[in-house]
Amino acid sequence: MLRRSFLTLPILAAPSLAQSKKLNLGGVREKHVMVPMRDGTKLSTYLYIPAGAGPWPVIYEQRYAPIRSDRTRLESADFASKGYVVVTQSFRGAQKSKGKFLAYRALGLGEQTDGADTIAWFLEQDWCNGKVGSYGASQGGYAQNFLAASQPKALHAQYMVDFGASLFHHGYRIGGAARPKRLQGMCQTAGASQADSDQLVADQLDHQTYDSWWDVENTIPHQSKMSAPSFLIGSWFDRVALGVVETFQGRQKAHPGKQQMILGPWVHGRYNKDAGKVGELEFPEKSKFSVIDHQMKWFDHYLKGEANGVDRDAPVRYYVMGACGEPGAPGHEWRDAQSWPPPAKETAYRLLDKSRLTAGAEKASAESTSWVADPYNPPKLEGAQPQSGLDQRNLEVHSGVLNFTTDPLTEPVEWTGMIRARLFISSSAPDTDAIVRLTDVYPDGRSILLTDMVRRLRFRNGFERQDLLEPGKVNQVEFDISWISHIFNRGHRIRISVCSHAAPYWEINPQTGEAIAAELPARMQVAHNVLFHSPGKESAILAPLAGS
Repeated sequence: MLRRSFLTLPILAAPSLAQSKKLNLGGVREKHVMVPMRDGTKLSTYLYIPAGAGPWPVIYEQRYAPIRSDRTRLESADFASKGYVVVTQSFRGAQKSKGKFLAYRALGLGEQTDGADTIAWFLEQDWCNGKVGSYGASQGGYAQNFLAASQPKALHAQYMVDFGASLFHHGYRIGGAARPKRLQGMCQTAGASQADSDQLVADQLDHQTYDSWWDVENTIPHQSKMSAPSFLIGSWFDRVALGVVETFQGRQKAHPGKQQMILGPWVHGRYNKDAGKVGELEFPEKSKFSVIDHQMKWFDHYLKGEANGVDRDAPVRYYVMGACGEPGAPGHEWRDAQSWPPPAKETAYRLLDKSRLTAGAEKASAESTSWVADPYNPPKLEGAQPQSGLDQRNLEVHSGVLNFTTDPLTEPVEWTGMIRARLFISSSAPDTDAIVRLTDVYPDGRSILLTDMVRRLRFRNGFERQDLLEPGKVNQVEFDISWISHIFNRGHRIRISVCSHAAPYWEINPQTGEAIAAELPARMQVAHNVLFHSPGKESAILAPLAGS
């Protein structure tokens, strides 16, 4: 076989494998190699090769996080024992991989195409039968979008969990809110050098708006190239569900019938879809979904040709959430659909003075409600999973938070689809954030978070430009909050909270209008913000009311 020049570089075995903890891998052979990319950079790659005579199909995962945990090794070996070569690989510059750490910028849309180069290397190995599938969650889900955009012909199937489609829109700059601490934490997880970490943060901060530099980390324009059959998993309590749905819709439009998507009551993660618990919420047994079992069926069909019926499942399956701990509460059911979203009537729930929230004809008795956004005394929002499924009353009592609540519901109300915000806001500062939070208020008073989203107001007119606020001027601000399917039970109340800080999860906006920096500046500005309720300036949440 004629080899391309970048593949003729020597494969170096890493001495560290002998130093790894000995595990019972059930006869599966574990091997570490350094796979060369076309520019000569070698990436740390672990192979799990089944016993017996090959060749076999290959299952491939890319990560920046460590790939040497006992769990990862045992799961990879178990997968391999079913008749696959399983390959886990570290991003360039991460863990033991060589080269400069570029995060996602080396995966397929820039100068480097590390995923496609690795698949080309697979095809030259005697254990590969020419069929490759990819899998992974979060970073490993993002990576698969870049891999698919590279269009390696051997890529026959993908299995993607909790991921985004654009690092600007679904990752580093959600809602325009900069998160340099998150990026620095990612670099630390990757084991990147301090120089690489500093450079990556500096490069991002050099591009404050969305411009062509970010295109290398945006797979949305390339969805027409993504033709491999894909199974996509999104979680209701996960902000990147926005990216999961956007990927499904874009791929389905370009290649109808080649992807399936499931949306369920879970938090961000990989094999946690059978946990049945989110925060304080205990979901019924039927809410659980076994990723391990289903992904095996997916690959057995598309890589081995098994007629197991997985290809005949509905294109969309979604779980309708309901009140937890209330026997007989409506919801808690799976529904199938041919597309997403299902039909719903967009209904305005208006934010009125006196903390009222209504979808009825009730009128405001005051023009506006104000709050103080103090970066020196922000409402606290701790944790990597920002309080999903937990009582939010400790945050809601902060003076920098406005709460708007319906009367107790006389009948159940279902929201299924996209929730959007349409706010009318003024500020005394040149910049501030609008953070909108949705909670289900139980009869006992618990205010359980379902979702939230932020919009930095300098980006109210789009992420390609920055328009600082004119003090006192009323601005219309519209943005998507999240996808949802939830039934608010009779006797419950629906609550919308609005604030400008929720730290440290949402990194603090100094509100001075100055350029975003890696560290908070010495000088920050307290903002006096106003939310309007008057005719022509009625702030509202636009909810997808089902059954209307």
